[in-house]
Amino acid sequence: MSLSHGRPLVMIPGPSVMPDEVLAAMHRPMPNIYEGDIVDLTYRMLDELPPIARTRHRAYITVSNGHGAWEMAVTNTLSRGDHVLVLEAGHFATGWASNAAKSGVTYDVLTAERGAAVSPDAFAERLAADAERRIDAVFVAHVDTATSVRNDIAAVRKVLDDADHPALLMVDCVASLACEPYEMDAWGVDVTVSGSQKGLMVPPGLGFVWASPRAQEAHKTADLRTGYWDWTARTDPDAHYWIFCGTPPVQHLWGLEVALAMLAEEGLEAAWRRHDVMAGAVHAAVDAWAAPDGLSLHVADPAHRANSVTVIDTGSVDAERLRATAERQAGLTLGRGIHVDTSREVRIGHMGHLNPPMLLGCLGTVEASLAACGAPLGGSGVAAAAAELAKAMEPSTETLGPPLEIAPSAQGPDGCCTSAG
Repeated sequence: MSLSHGRPLVMIPGPSVMPDEVLAAMHRPMPNIYEGDIVDLTYRMLDELPPIARTRHRAYITVSNGHGAWEMAVTNTLSRGDHVLVLEAGHFATGWASNAAKSGVTYDVLTAERGAAVSPDAFAERLAADAERRIDAVFVAHVDTATSVRNDIAAVRKVLDDADHPALLMVDCVASLACEPYEMDAWGVDVTVSGSQKGLMVPPGLGFVWASPRAQEAHKTADLRTGYWDWTARTDPDAHYWIFCGTPPVQHLWGLEVALAMLAEEGLEAAWRRHDVMAGAVHAAVDAWAAPDGLSLHVADPAHRANSVTVIDTGSVDAERLRATAERQAGLTLGRGIHVDTSREVRIGHMGHLNPPMLLGCLGTVEASLAACGAPLGGSGVAAAAAELAKAMEPSTETLGPPLEIAPSAQGPDGCCTSAG
């Protein structure tokens, strides 16, 4: 028997759960794309996107996933033969550089220790060895969903500044934007890339690139520029068409409008704090489940744990069997491991449109699935998560409304209800 016959819940590290308001906004007939509301909306979104990355500088919208944003960033700032240093704490910074290599860029990788952020000291040593200043750019993921490691971008910038190194700092924020504190300008980031489908709560299909003045200066001499990705036509265009180099992503723009309004209503810093609380609850649950040969957090140092995703090492527990049990028996989809053996890792996404009932439902289902699989459990993760959430919840001083008064039933002499006529 399956218990999954209800609304399914997908708790993977992107795409995240999409708000009903966003989906409803997208479900509209096609408008006039040449003038009017959709043109006004596009320019409004371009104005509202920079504050999300905490920058004053220009945002670009790509009709793509995050990989398209990667390519826009690379082709507009680098040239054939340029060299990139990848700071890798998982998978995706190297993936970004691997894509760039197909265009003629070279790269090498500085890899962090397992389950740890990139070491600033190791980075400083690598920069010191670059006496000829061959490194043109540094690629790093703020949060890597393959490992759930959060890198210290401010520390990376400090190493570059201390070495007086001119390399562009290019940061992948696909899994962190609107989930983690991120300060593009204050941290001296030159290029930020992200996507719509995680913390920004819009279905996959939009990529975003924010470019600093140093990136715009590099753009002037970049020789990888292509007709489609080129910033030149997209910057201050004389026609709406050129912002997207073609037909605008109409439905996604409507969804983005609602998603950014929801973030504005909550407040960006409040959203960061909410994600921090949710992540703390997940970490508490995994710590409670921990047992010999059982589950443990992949990232040992709390300072390096992401607020948007948690990778769990499953020990002797078959992660694929656990995922199948949760999905087929209970309607919960968990993320597959992509960093090591997929049978030894499971990933829980806790990003975007998420509250305690959703999170506790996820964790309760994981706990039930673990028990069904006969996994070793040290204790109740649900209880630990609830206790962690309670620390952030303020007891209400008011009730939701007056008590509900129910009129007594009109009854006849024999206790039966009488007819109203």
